[in-house]
Amino acid sequence: MNKRLFLDVHVLQNLPPSNINRDDTGSPKTAQYGGVSRSRVSSQAWKRAMRQYFKDSGKLRNESKRTLEIVQYVADEIQKLDASVERKAAMAMAEKAFNNAKVKTKEQKAKALFFISAVQAQKLAQAALQGQADTEELQKLLKDEPAVDIALFGRMVADDPSLNEDASSQVAHAISTHAVQTEYDFYTAIDDLAPKDNAGASMLDTKEFNSSTLYRYANVAVHEFLQQLGDADLTLHALELFIEAFALSLPTGNVNSYANQTLPSAMLLILRTDRPVNLITAFEEPIKSKAGYIAQSIKCLGKELEKTSKFVGQPLAVLSLGMPGVGQEVQDFHQLMQEFADQIAPLLQQS
Repeated sequence: MNKRLFLDVHVLQNLPPSNINRDDTGSPKTAQYGGVSRSRVSSQAWKRAMRQYFKDSGKLRNESKRTLEIVQYVADEIQKLDASVERKAAMAMAEKAFNNAKVKTKEQKAKALFFISAVQAQKLAQAALQGQADTEELQKLLKDEPAVDIALFGRMVADDPSLNEDASSQVAHAISTHAVQTEYDFYTAIDDLAPKDNAGASMLDTKEFNSSTLYRYANVAVHEFLQQLGDADLTLHALELFIEAFALSLPTGNVNSYANQTLPSAMLLILRTDRPVNLITAFEEPIKSKAGYIAQSIKCLGKELEKTSKFVGQPLAVLSLGMPGVGQEVQDFHQLMQEFADQIAPLLQQS
């Protein structure tokens, strides 16, 4: 692609009482913004949920694994290619291939979590069977054909930075559009087989939770993403899956206790050629309301989008769902995805 192209994805989503992303004490994560405490869901938590959505969707040809067990993973591929290779030998061959590629191992495990795609594992297994020992060739196998999530979210390899993969996507920490206050749920558990003269609870505990209307934002440098994947059709399908996963995935912390299975209330897709734009400044002044936050959040987000035209160029496209009067309105998520594909497909072909 000759030109820069960015995709901005904005979502407003309401969460009822929940605790989908905890800190080290078990409390819901928060952040100070605009002088008040906000509910927060970390980008790492939502990216993990998106990666799981990628896999569960069944739409990926080239899945990834992020694991310490890279030797075992490639040894499995070696034995699939040649069933006559014994397990001990397959593990030794796999470990040697990684070491020759300058990925250090200890006790046949990576020293740090390693991101590897299924295609990369298969090709490394083939190279190991053939006795390939050339570092440059083996590193090329670990860089070519990255999985979609490796290209989107990046890969860092401390042993050899040449194996790093720059992320083509950025995902913001989601924060509430208003101030929040953490609440406490006191609960008890009763022993079903306790003696009849024992009327007390067998366990007492508390859980912290809050409820919020979240502003969520992510972007993709489409020109870089296309270069990483190397195919316009694959890039289009991957972008569609990225949008779908961002909209429909949900971190699963304490989900059985709260059943907080909500969907977005509003969504914006924006294509830009100059730079990505996070619209969180719409909520720097926290929304105050005793009658819900969604309607006011939608209005503030639309106004902030108008303000950005004072600083950046006009977007190529603005598609909105659940935001009356903003950009090109669509009726449902299916139409949103179809309109997005129609807008971006010609741009991807101009590479």
